[in-house]
Amino acid sequence: MGRFLNPDNSAFEVALNSEIYVDKTGLLTYTNKVLNTKQALICNSRPRRFGKSITADMITAYYSRGCNSKKMFENLEIAQSDTFQKHLNQYDVIHLDIQWCLEPAGSVENVVPFIIKSTLKELREIYPNEVPEEVNSLADALSRIKMVTGKKFIIVIDEWDVLIRDEATNQKVQDEYIKFLRGLFKGSEPTKFIQLAFLTGILPIKKLKTQSALNNFDEFTMLNASILAPYIGFTEQEVKGLCQKYDLDFDEVKRWYDGYLLAGNEIYNPKSIVSILTRKEFQSYWSQTGTYESIVPLINMDFDGLKTTIIKMLAGESVRVKTTTYQNDMVNFKNKDDVLTLLIHLGYLAYDSKIRSAFIPNEEIRSELIDAVEEEQWDEFLELQMKSNELLKATWDFDCESVSEAIEEIHSGYASIIAYNDENSLSSVLGIAYLSAMQYYFKPVRELPTGLGFSDFVFIPKPEYKSAYPALVVELKWNKDTETAIEQIKNRRYPESVLNYTGDILLVGINYDKNSKKHQCIIEKYRKN
Repeated sequence: MGRFLNPDNSAFEVALNSEIYVDKTGLLTYTNKVLNTKQALICNSRPRRFGKSITADMITAYYSRGCNSKKMFENLEIAQSDTFQKHLNQYDVIHLDIQWCLEPAGSVENVVPFIIKSTLKELREIYPNEVPEEVNSLADALSRIKMVTGKKFIIVIDEWDVLIRDEATNQKVQDEYIKFLRGLFKGSEPTKFIQLAFLTGILPIKKLKTQSALNNFDEFTMLNASILAPYIGFTEQEVKGLCQKYDLDFDEVKRWYDGYLLAGNEIYNPKSIVSILTRKEFQSYWSQTGTYESIVPLINMDFDGLKTTIIKMLAGESVRVKTTTYQNDMVNFKNKDDVLTLLIHLGYLAYDSKIRSAFIPNEEIRSELIDAVEEEQWDEFLELQMKSNELLKATWDFDCESVSEAIEEIHSGYASIIAYNDENSLSSVLGIAYLSAMQYYFKPVRELPTGLGFSDFVFIPKPEYKSAYPALVVELKWNKDTETAIEQIKNRRYPESVLNYTGDILLVGINYDKNSKKHQCIIEKYRKN
């Protein structure tokens, strides 16, 4: 039993001892299935606070022959598998936490030599004859052990990408690290001594030109999590069960923390869910880190109107993203799509693979991004926010003329000439126009099924503002009139969608005349029966 070679199960035990633990051992059923196959090389990238280290600790605790984990796993999902006993604590496991290695290594330049030296020392304690002192390559040592003993290794690397992220401009360190990884995993010889490799981090494997540096790995990412999706974060069913157990309003939890869409699964950030369950206070638990500081300069470069794109997403829009050109590092950015792809991997954006579009997943992330944008003092954002505040106040005050003027001004400023007279453009503009509403309201619900049809926008106040501000039901019309919009709201019973809201409800009808390019507005207070 060592630090890196055949560690014990104490790290995973800490997770099991925690007040809230969600069983993700079903992942082991998959890893058991792919042991010693072409699919045995796995890289699973996910944002911070999505349980990367717990997953790495779980895999180690299950496979490592440096411990006896039967009691630890016997009441968990994996115990129901017919492969449970066969693979339990049967393998030599090398577990590396690259983030942790930074400190004892003394410098980033010494991380790889430190890992090699430390692991070789532990290997020699078990295999003194197979790993003589003159061997100074970890890959060579594992190859020698396999050749003599027939034993293959499981390698688990946590925070595999920390050198790629934190040393983004240190090409020498990155080259040495990638060379080290390729020696362990790339080519014919490693297939002889690798039983399973599991890498986890935030970024996918770095690309060399257009190909992955380790293109023999199966990658499961925030772009395409595939069959591992249920094991990346908490699923909706898991969160529902936790909300019931801890007596929390699931719908409220969903508004705040849902939004990641992986292979058809609604996925929640585990850290945020655990925090809301234990603290029972709805707020952002996704505090800013150095990661965001590193991408702010990229956003400020404003590739292809990136700032405007982010403003649109803050307003509730989805944006198509081409994800194939991103190099999976922190320095090689050629366009807006590369930056947006990075934001997806970091968890600031969610991604719908079916329509290839990115969007802000939930209220937690939205509030984080708004705070960040405000701190950066984006002129265009601050100006828009001021106009939007005026629009919102005018709406509350039934000032229809000011509402019309404000929407017209924002429409002229944010709709392209080509799409200016497009109905979809008007809908997008309205979302941007009411951007400041995000301070008091949840993300507007688009085309909410209500009564006998779909309302265009429904703004529901956050719980702390229920008594202060009205809910808004907004209907857009194109080349018609505002009275038609209001009548449609009433006739199709749109307000029924928010009747459980105890405060006032305002009905807002907006019409755009294509010929005159003028906007009209009418606002009425909804009278509840």
